[in-house]
Amino acid sequence: MKVMALNHSDTVGGAARAAYRIHCAVREQGIDSILRVNQKVLQDATIQEPKGTLPKLKNKFNSGFAQILAKTLRTSPPEYHSLAVMPTDVAQEINNSNFDVAHLHWINGEMMSIKDISLITKPLIWTMHDMWGFSGTEHYSENRRWRDGYHALNRPPNESGLDLNRWAWLRKQQYWTKPIQMVTPSHWLAQCISESALMKDWPVTPIANPIDTDQWQPLKLVYARQKLGLPIDVPMLLFGALGGEADPRKGFDLLLQALAALKTATPDLQLLVFGQEAPEGEINPYGIPSHYFGHVQDDALLQLLYSAADVMVVPSRQESFGQTASEALACGLPVAAFASTGLVDVVDHKVTGYLAKPFDTEELAFGIQWILENQQDSAKLRYASRQRAVDLFSYPVIAKQYQAVYQQAIDENADSN
Repeated sequence: MKVMALNHSDTVGGAARAAYRIHCAVREQGIDSILRVNQKVLQDATIQEPKGTLPKLKNKFNSGFAQILAKTLRTSPPEYHSLAVMPTDVAQEINNSNFDVAHLHWINGEMMSIKDISLITKPLIWTMHDMWGFSGTEHYSENRRWRDGYHALNRPPNESGLDLNRWAWLRKQQYWTKPIQMVTPSHWLAQCISESALMKDWPVTPIANPIDTDQWQPLKLVYARQKLGLPIDVPMLLFGALGGEADPRKGFDLLLQALAALKTATPDLQLLVFGQEAPEGEINPYGIPSHYFGHVQDDALLQLLYSAADVMVVPSRQESFGQTASEALACGLPVAAFASTGLVDVVDHKVTGYLAKPFDTEELAFGIQWILENQQDSAKLRYASRQRAVDLFSYPVIAKQYQAVYQQAIDENADSN
């Protein structure tokens, strides 16, 4: 079986990490997968990018020009919008190839246009890593337009300028007349597809994002802290997200409220943060000792961080899955989060961590304290965390599920021709 997977990048962002891991997982099961990207960073011969200077310049122009157009839509707070309007040759490249299946991931950044996707004739599946597919130009949304349809009268008050969300949604409705086999990393996102005005009748299969549990394993806590230059005998929380506190969806403000409630119960608590640099000119900006590690690309450093902490806190308002949570579990680190969106699939309440009522910061603080107190007497939480990652998210487990979806897409395409 030959699969062409497509994602804008091989490393930048959670979708890229997930797409690459899925690609590696299915290859380990004997599937001949190639990952086609616009921006290649990794030195991996199974990752392909456009050859020659002209195609690369065209990709940069398409992306830059579309972002200029996107600025005619204004939101408060500012959000990233994907128009998917610039025409490309990617659909033709797929159709003329000898691959059995095309597997789309995050194909934004003008990697493919809305119309391009409709031109693919190969057996096709699409792993949706956010809400863009059934929304307008937004990647996450808290309003009801994706459920009700994008009408002229239901535009949210935080938007102004051209209604590009409605325009893009209508283009999707125009071009995507044939349902595509969708895959989502969580049951929450699958439910969103089933409730959406655009894709409610499309087939959808939840398959978790994989993690290489042979690589991601627990290290001794003392060893990890010594390597990172951290104190050995104090409780430590870990928070990490691309952009850190800058992305409201990641809920760093909610974590700060929980920390305020924890100061009395755990006065020696310290915080580890990756995904952002330390605030300038401030030693302890959040009232507790904090250690910043910036934007981490090195998996070995991430493994040390997960192994050095006592609790991973993922206070997100929305997560399609929650890869930092699954990485933490693989390293034997329990997770505190809200019982919301994709994280419900990752964390087993009071078995591999604690799921607080959304978005109750006092209960999140209680959950963090519950994990700290239960870890002092037993290694059960850490063992259960590791075992859940192996049982549910390891490469062989996820690869077999994707292999079944690939075969189903091939069979259905053959039946329809």
